[in-house]
Amino acid sequence: MNKLGKTLISGATGTSFMTAASALMSLIPKEEFREPDQLEKLVGRILPSFSPRAKVIAGWSAHYGMGMVFAAVYVDLWEKGQIDRSIRNGLVLGAISGLAGMLIWKATFKLHPLPPNNRKLDFYLQRIPAHIVFAVASTIAYRLTTPHKKDGRSLNHSKG
Repeated sequence: MNKLGKTLISGATGTSFMTAASALMSLIPKEEFREPDQLEKLVGRILPSFSPRAKVIAGWSAHYGMGMVFAAVYVDLWEKGQIDRSIRNGLVLGAISGLAGMLIWKATFKLHPLPPNNRKLDFYLQRIPAHIVFAVASTIAYRLTTPHKKDGRSLNHSKG
């Protein structure tokens, strides 16, 4: 499988699992943590003339788009052999990505003219476990798309 295919599968898998985890974490404090819903609100407040369906599509598209960006970085690191595609490294990637995600959301809310009125600290802190779920799921998906030798190295070294 080529690099683009691995990125799409890893990104879609990670984003789907992350979204499910965020939905579950939303139940605990009864706070909305689902990324597509937050993005839908942000789009709707800037573009109120958008139909409800267009707002939903924009929110989900932005969410999966960012998942593909994160996955592309991971796949590049794995393909170049800069990091091993282990679950442990997935946890580390997730923690780092969670911090990056926290900063991205913080900047988004700060720059947005009408940000949602949510408990921002809770939302920001939830980014870390959500991104850990994303990275571990992405790692597993990538590993399933890449044949392994017994020593754990890839049998497929194609750069495509």
